[in-house]
Amino acid sequence: MTKICFHHATFYTMKNSVDTIEAILVENGKIIKIGLFEDLKNLAEELVDLEGSFVYPGFVDSHIHMIGHGDKLRYIDLSTYTSSVEMTKDLQKLLKQHPSGEWFVAEGWNENNFADKKILSRYDLDKLSTSPLMLKRVCRHAVIVNSAALEIAGITKDTPDPNDGVIVRDEMGEPTGYLLDGAKAFVEKHVPEVSITQLVLSLEAAVEDLVSRGFTGVHTEDMSYYGDYPKPLQAFKQVIGNGRKFRVNLLRHHTVIDKMMEEATYDEPWIEPGAMKIFIDGALGGRTALLSKPYADDPTTHGVSIHSQDELNMLVAKARSYGQAIAVHAIGDLGMEMIILAIEKHPVPLGKRDRLIHANVLREDLVIRLQKLNIVLDIQPSFVSSDFPWVKDRLGEARLDWAYAWKKLIKRGIICSGGSDSPIEEVDVRLGLYAAIARKKPGETHDGYQPEEKLSRYEAIALYTIGSAQAISKEHQRGYIDINFDADLTVFDRDLFIGPDEQVLEAQVMKTIIAGDIIFEK
Repeated sequence: MTKICFHHATFYTMKNSVDTIEAILVENGKIIKIGLFEDLKNLAEELVDLEGSFVYPGFVDSHIHMIGHGDKLRYIDLSTYTSSVEMTKDLQKLLKQHPSGEWFVAEGWNENNFADKKILSRYDLDKLSTSPLMLKRVCRHAVIVNSAALEIAGITKDTPDPNDGVIVRDEMGEPTGYLLDGAKAFVEKHVPEVSITQLVLSLEAAVEDLVSRGFTGVHTEDMSYYGDYPKPLQAFKQVIGNGRKFRVNLLRHHTVIDKMMEEATYDEPWIEPGAMKIFIDGALGGRTALLSKPYADDPTTHGVSIHSQDELNMLVAKARSYGQAIAVHAIGDLGMEMIILAIEKHPVPLGKRDRLIHANVLREDLVIRLQKLNIVLDIQPSFVSSDFPWVKDRLGEARLDWAYAWKKLIKRGIICSGGSDSPIEEVDVRLGLYAAIARKKPGETHDGYQPEEKLSRYEAIALYTIGSAQAISKEHQRGYIDINFDADLTVFDRDLFIGPDEQVLEAQVMKTIIAGDIIFEK
């Protein structure tokens, strides 16, 4: 294989915040030497001049839904709307072209972005279409549907709530069309399955977008939403590999883990099997995240528990029977307490780490227990800029001390990785870095939400490099620029370690390099 020397750049190794080198030698997708250009140039068969840019280990989004991200690129994105009126106007225009009788599904709406905080009802949607219509909330833990969809699903005034969800009703007891967590399944099971062709188109759009943003890989969860797992897995295999380099770690939902352990094959190192995915609770926005005390702005609810403690224990035991780690969606402190108890009962296998995703609301006693476990907290820095200040209303002041408390967690020695949760948040790593270091939205002029929780530049960049590697126990081959590591690199036009915080938002990706190949070039 050709030996390539990448040079004329500042390479941040990520061993610490100041360790840099000026050149690397790559062969067969691996870094084989690092150091001075003068020492390496004569060993190379090809020289690549990086023109004074700044190079980091390849950025990896540790929590994304790749097919959903591709769908977001291909269809209407409701997360961009700041008015329910404007959103419904645009939907009405779009639906005029939609085939009569066919399902229409879109996602991303967030009432917290609307001035009136309005959550649309079935009757609002009935004005848009008589065909079945479903709009997913940004958190994906709630949907609004119209009357046609309710009728197809058989949801009436007499339909009881499922154990793991809520059918929201009006003062007369009639369903409003707003369905939380497990209640969504009543409708979702009637939505026709998407074809492999459509999945391939969405994945192609996702990969093209991700590499343009500097990502060399992602950890993604898509195996239980598009019919039986072979369909999305086949789509991944059609898009990735076979000459297209991009690293994907596939989380596998507990409902498909048995069949995937028995039957599934992967195309490593591009498509890798990941941990078993479990959901414990919902989201704070829809008040379905599971809290140990009632919501401050709605004392009638603690949130939604997807599983009982016994069910959760059995699921973790199932993962261990396969020698697998778990990846668990847990936002509320009671949900976190439940999964900690299950992990304490069934420890992770040697050489693996469990992944606890989001971890928005914690308590001191839970953090002490987390410090004793072999876990990674998979956090989404952009949740800070999206959820504040309204999250204060949900939690009240008393619970904010351990809410979104990334700095304290890192100081306690707890490993954290960084993801976007796209399509829920924007996948742009610059926004994630800015949210981690500034704790506010771009353009805001205050000192940041809970400014004591701001991360250093090194800590923020480490979330997407070292942390993402640690989340899959590959920190000995990814996450740093060093000898024998994968030659995955993200090349920016500026130094992310210096300058005002806003400069991070202005940084441009110049190249994305995966296994020594330039996959994207500006």
